[in-house]
Amino acid sequence: MKALVTGGCGFIGSHLVDELVNLGYEVIVIDNESSEANEVFYKNDSATYYKKDIADYEAISGLFNGVDYVFHLAAESRIGPCIENPALACKTNVMGTCNILQASRVNNVKRVVYSSTSACYGLSEVIPMHEDLPLDNLNPYSTSKLAGEDLCNMYTKLYGLETVSLRYFNVFGERMPETGQYAPVIAIFQRQIREGHNMTIVGDGLQNRDFVYVKDVVNANLLSVTCKPEFCGTAYNVGTGDNISVLDIAKLLGKPYKHIPPRAGEARNTKADITKISKMGWSPTISVQEWLLK
Repeated sequence: MKALVTGGCGFIGSHLVDELVNLGYEVIVIDNESSEANEVFYKNDSATYYKKDIADYEAISGLFNGVDYVFHLAAESRIGPCIENPALACKTNVMGTCNILQASRVNNVKRVVYSSTSACYGLSEVIPMHEDLPLDNLNPYSTSKLAGEDLCNMYTKLYGLETVSLRYFNVFGERMPETGQYAPVIAIFQRQIREGHNMTIVGDGLQNRDFVYVKDVVNANLLSVTCKPEFCGTAYNVGTGDNISVLDIAKLLGKPYKHIPPRAGEARNTKADITKISKMGWSPTISVQEWLLK
């Protein structure tokens, strides 16, 4: 089997590439290596890499020939930069996604798995968050990622291309990016501890987050290409169905911390309702508490 992974040099994508290689797939990766979030671009010696922009259809379309499954993770994925440059966010996340879907369609790809985001729920106070909640486009990031979901659903309904969209909650694990204010909070804490600084907690730290392990996210992607066709054409939460406060994470790490001013426009609580994806046979295997203690 042949798989194509966009964004396969990043945090989540590189773990997916490794697992696909382990499973015996022939793996092609498209990644323009432009993300400022990545200190390192991870590569697997058994995969083939192309440094190309998904917004350039002519540059990438030929790479889809003979591909069975596409995993689309490439994106402008930082909220701050997307707010500063909404045109780039739309170019990559909307036009880029359309290019991926069109190239998949004309090359008879069997299925596309799209990496979406729980940011689409905005500041919803409904807990747990389920897939039928009204969606809240707070910023260019969530707006452009939701447009990608809409394109996936349209390609399924109109063209018969099987697609599955996965709404990730707060992904953690090995290879987390550590730079920038929107890096995963656990990675920021780890870097601050390593550098001998106090951990910085935004606001009172009582904001709760649903943290999901990166290899569980990989498993959700793999299940999405083997599940029955009736699971296609819709979105699924990928979380744990549980949450923990940022303050409790800091206390669990057991190092000094300090509070810094709160940031506007951040959700107070996130927790995924995973009833829908559990019907696909997926469930989380490890909590953030267990991982940190290890």
